[in-house]
Amino acid sequence: MTPADLLRDHFNRIPEIVERAVDGLTPDELSFRPDADANSIAWLVWHLARVQDDHVADVAGVEQVWTRDGWAGRFGLPFDDAAIGYGQSSKEVAQVTVESGDLLTGYLDAVTAQTQKYLQTVGEDDLDRVVDTRWDPPVTLGVRLVSVIGDDLQHAGQASYVRGMLDRR
Repeated sequence: MTPADLLRDHFNRIPEIVERAVDGLTPDELSFRPDADANSIAWLVWHLARVQDDHVADVAGVEQVWTRDGWAGRFGLPFDDAAIGYGQSSKEVAQVTVESGDLLTGYLDAVTAQTQKYLQTVGEDDLDRVVDTRWDPPVTLGVRLVSVIGDDLQHAGQASYVRGMLDRR
């Protein structure tokens, strides 16, 4: 197994977790927040997909699925198209609402497809390429991709936890 194969495997696990977290939920359940400042399943899934879309598109040198394929319009959120959820207020988190989990999983599936397409072009030597010099040490492609996987899996797990809370109500 190559490092790129390992990355592809990890990115493929994210939609599987998300699908179980959103399956069959109503819009109100997708927007449920355990307390006034907690994140909803809708926000968590939107955010994890936006982060992956933003970060992978950046390193791949391609346009984000969010704008290229019209997902921003389908979601109709009151944010700038560049918003990925980082640093959003509780009020902004509450504004991420959807009519069904299908919108969330559809977007994530499209992002995952773009990520997988990019990863097919990544060789082992590419993973050491510096992609962000704003950090000390500078961030390599490998570190960036692992960071996205970690962030996405964390938020998918949080969405699953909130789903468990809903199921036990």
